[in-house]
Amino acid sequence: MSCGPGLFSDIGKKARDLLTRDYISDQKISVSTTTATGVAITSTATKKGGLSSGDVGAVYKYNNILVDVKVDTESKIATTLTFTEIVPSTKTIASFKFPDFNSGKVEVQYFHCHATLASAVSLNQTPTINLSTTIGTPSFVIGAEAGYEPSSGRLTKYTAGIGVNKPDSNASIILGDKGDTIKASYIHHLDELKKTACVGEITRRFSLNENMFTVGGSYAVDSLTMVKAKLNNHGKLGALLQHEIIPKSLVTLSSEMDTKALDKTPKFGLALALKP
Repeated sequence: MSCGPGLFSDIGKKARDLLTRDYISDQKISVSTTTATGVAITSTATKKGGLSSGDVGAVYKYNNILVDVKVDTESKIATTLTFTEIVPSTKTIASFKFPDFNSGKVEVQYFHCHATLASAVSLNQTPTINLSTTIGTPSFVIGAEAGYEPSSGRLTKYTAGIGVNKPDSNASIILGDKGDTIKASYIHHLDELKKTACVGEITRRFSLNENMFTVGGSYAVDSLTMVKAKLNNHGKLGALLQHEIIPKSLVTLSSEMDTKALDKTPKFGLALALKP
């Protein structure tokens, strides 16, 4: 299922990840372990502002079925079931939360060497149908996405995009928000491990006559340490340091400040992910 163009959500994903992933403004610690029976268990505690929360999750794979269950401190249970190859070249994902019975969703993904199709239906009183498709190859893709609400007969969203992928770079253009926003991004990797890279993203919102431009990058100090930084045209500067303290265990320090208002206190975040 990896020989085709990929899902529509993959267009521009590498640039988005470099500009957003691991940038946090709270405190978070997670501990992961795997039992002898193959169950992966992760316990997470988060402090945001003056509020604390936590959850415990378990992931288990049996043949072509992946079961993901998570229980949080508010006694909510989130369950995701992923079935691979029920029908050749397909993946079926069913998700729901207890006690919120209106949160259910079923998604079916079909992968072909030159096209990918995904359909998702929400299971509630006013269901929404989301469809997305891509056509092309792993190196060049054109795609579109739309949401439809049968009860009102209206389109809730429609988006189109194009992506060009090369071994050391990725470029994309996405027209979203029902044609009100256009976003272009480009990322270039400077090493084979793709830990050192530079990225640029520009967004134009037509209704507000507003542009937003963000540049950023990541740099591998050594095999265990990476730093990232980003800056947009509104003066928001973000930076982070990530270090592998022991194999597969990471500590991440993150900060964000407004360079146009230096009297404001910068935001700081700390994440610790342990996999003993």
